[in-house]
Amino acid sequence: MATTPTDEQRILNAAGLPADAVARWEAAEPSLPTAPAAAAATLCRDAAAAATYYALGEALLRRLPPKSARNPTEQAAAASLLERLRATRTRFLRAYAEPVYASLTDDYRTFVRAEELVYNAAERYPGLTPTRATVAAERTRLQKDKDGAEIDQGLFLSAVLAHPRAGAHLVHAMLRPLPDALDLLPAFQESDTADFGAAFVIRRGKAGHVYLRNTRFLNAEDDSTLGPTELAIDLVLLDPALEVGVLRGAPVDHPRYRDRHVFSAGINLTRLYHGQISYLFYMTRDLGYVNKLYRGLSGPAFLPDEPETTLEKPWIAGVEAFAIGGGCQLLLVMDHTLAEDGSFFNLPARKEGIIPGAANLRLPRFVGDRLARQAILFDRQFYVESPEGQLLCDRVVPTGEMDAALDHAVAALTGSGMVSAAGNRRALRVAQEPLATFQAYMATYAREQAYCHFSPALIRNLEENWGAHKRQP
Repeated sequence: MATTPTDEQRILNAAGLPADAVARWEAAEPSLPTAPAAAAATLCRDAAAAATYYALGEALLRRLPPKSARNPTEQAAAASLLERLRATRTRFLRAYAEPVYASLTDDYRTFVRAEELVYNAAERYPGLTPTRATVAAERTRLQKDKDGAEIDQGLFLSAVLAHPRAGAHLVHAMLRPLPDALDLLPAFQESDTADFGAAFVIRRGKAGHVYLRNTRFLNAEDDSTLGPTELAIDLVLLDPALEVGVLRGAPVDHPRYRDRHVFSAGINLTRLYHGQISYLFYMTRDLGYVNKLYRGLSGPAFLPDEPETTLEKPWIAGVEAFAIGGGCQLLLVMDHTLAEDGSFFNLPARKEGIIPGAANLRLPRFVGDRLARQAILFDRQFYVESPEGQLLCDRVVPTGEMDAALDHAVAALTGSGMVSAAGNRRALRVAQEPLATFQAYMATYAREQAYCHFSPALIRNLEENWGAHKRQP
């Protein structure tokens, strides 16, 4: 007796996909537990079944033209395939996120950073996350022409972070000092400087001055800046002779701001539009160097049932011209912010189509919920001279006097002993943003930012508000 095709089958068949291949894929859909499961035998069985299902679905997707060449019927078929595949990955992770994470970290004995974890998962559990080759292939396309394979990285990291123990372990792993920083520390201690291109650090007395340097793009951030910035911050935190960190923008060569220490223009929107910013940029940034600024470096032991113990130091920001987007987010983890007169802060992420890092978690503590919503949802700017702007900075500095003002702030902060400074900032943080609160936020952020990063709205916003299609990366 003939069966009536489902709506989904009709969509796929209308796009020219063979009915027998569609039927094989649908028949292979795994039956997965509806609640968390931990049995190793069950995990192996269901992972193998899921891998078959993913492979058959991806094979159907490859039969369609590239996204840029699809007609509406083909695009509907691709969307249907991707939605079903992601729904199955979500069900698999709902059942097995914790044992999967445990298997990838040798039962919590090793620390694996997020940017490695997602690819280790792709090797150990085929189809659960995209391979390096898949992501590299999509990297060659404009953002609007990608199918969003990296969304599955977001689903995976979200599920890990949502689990109390696995998520806390991943946060701990991301707070470990980079191996290169440990190797470079002796040379930095001898020379008092380290230059990593997109960021550099200079010792000045008891302070380590970190400079953001992406001068062509007004010190904006992208994949190329993350590693250098984290290395520089690690060196400041690791060096026992340094008591405080200073964060500032390097002089830029933009005609309008030539030779000025512009703080940061946020995410590099031009490279974002051209498909040259990975999804992992967001997770590596906010679990990595931004969280290190806020929480410090974690130790070699994972002790989730004990109070937070990190190697941390207070940080001072020197803002000149503006702190836009990600630059403004950085101010929310500073202990003291100096801002040049005439400068401003804003968070235009909604106009861009993304979530502004952890600003949704932290900004309300500074300006209140109502102003935070105005800033995030309605692009409200905070001018440094305004009462609202001064909620985000501690002192307004006359133009040309930032160097002296920073020296004065460092002297004031280091004059009272650093044991109490570290202890007080840790106590403030535990009261305001417990680790579990941050972890829960990042679980939501991991998933939502993945969908935002590949949404049509992002492309429309970048073209309408930024003119990104007219700019070269």
